Amino acid sequence: MALNLALLKELSEAAGVPGREEAVREIVLRELTPLADEVRTDALGNVIARFRGGSGPKVMLAAHMDEIGFLVKHVDEKTGFVRLDPVGGFDPRVLVAKRVVVHTESGDLVGAIGTKPVHVLTEEERKKPLEIKDLFVDLGLPAEEVKARVQIGDFVTLRQDFVAMGELVSGKAMDDRVGLFAMIEAVRKLRERSFEAEVYAVATTQEEVGLRGARVSGYGVSPEVGIALDVTIASDVPGASESDYVTKLGEGVAIKIKDSASVSNPKLVRFLRKIAEERDIPYQLEILPRGGTDAGAMQLTKEGVAAVTLSIPTRYVHSVVECVHPRDVEATVDLLAAFLERAHEGEYSL
Repeated sequence: MALNLALLKELSEAAGVPGREEAVREIVLRELTPLADEVRTDALGNVIARFRGGSGPKVMLAAHMDEIGFLVKHVDEKTGFVRLDPVGGFDPRVLVAKRVVVHTESGDLVGAIGTKPVHVLTEEERKKPLEIKDLFVDLGLPAEEVKARVQIGDFVTLRQDFVAMGELVSGKAMDDRVGLFAMIEAVRKLRERSFEAEVYAVATTQEEVGLRGARVSGYGVSPEVGIALDVTIASDVPGASESDYVTKLGEGVAIKIKDSASVSNPKLVRFLRKIAEERDIPYQLEILPRGGTDAGAMQLTKEGVAAVTLSIPTRYVHSVVECVHPRDVEATVDLLAAFLERAHEGEYSL
């Protein structure tokens, strides 16, 4: 299968922090509306697309639209430099000297993240770890213009192009635009096949600040089976021991066993492995020591849901150079589409 990299590029480069996912939502609605039997949005901005099957189980797919970013919390009266409040988890080390976009009501402003120059740091300051409070955004404008255009609460995203990089593709917000992409492409394939399950493909909001969109949409859908599509750590890089890799790039979709937010339904895991092996879809098993996905929220819906995550191995997560291998993305699409065809065959009760 040839991946639609133009769509993945568009999703990656779109801007949308938790609670401000509207640009991403437009793309998702454009793609899902012609495919689904019914599409709606809810009060938190989740997109819920329904695909009617037969008498099979109700299956909810969840991939989040939001990316980690910032909100403007202060504009300096004298200099116009902007201070930031993070929405989502950042490693401050990856932020220095990056370009950002401040999304204002009057239009986007490009800026640069700066900090106190290393040349003038004291010895004591050099020893301290960098923190978000040490950073500011320079918009290159007079203070009066910045104050006139930038408001407290304007959202800020990192600016980065999506590029091919050897065998990989790299860009910002692959967490979780690549999961969104896999979900869209899987239900596109589903429309060409026979299936019995009632499928709900949900593009969720505010995952990066507490799985909030999946919590409310899960309550509304009330599924029997929940599958999250998200990235996971591929730390197959110099300096990491093989026991700490979690996953490796290029070795297939990861079927999650557990993370900090959920323990996957073991029967669902076994069924996914069975399908992958029968269809020669490359896969790997994943245990993530820190972090969670929308599966954690779906699993706790009402009386409980059989939940799992299909993860796409990703290097340099929560940076602007997140890297994925198209082979792993393809395996994710293939396994998800194959599962949806056969979801009615599974037994998920423990």
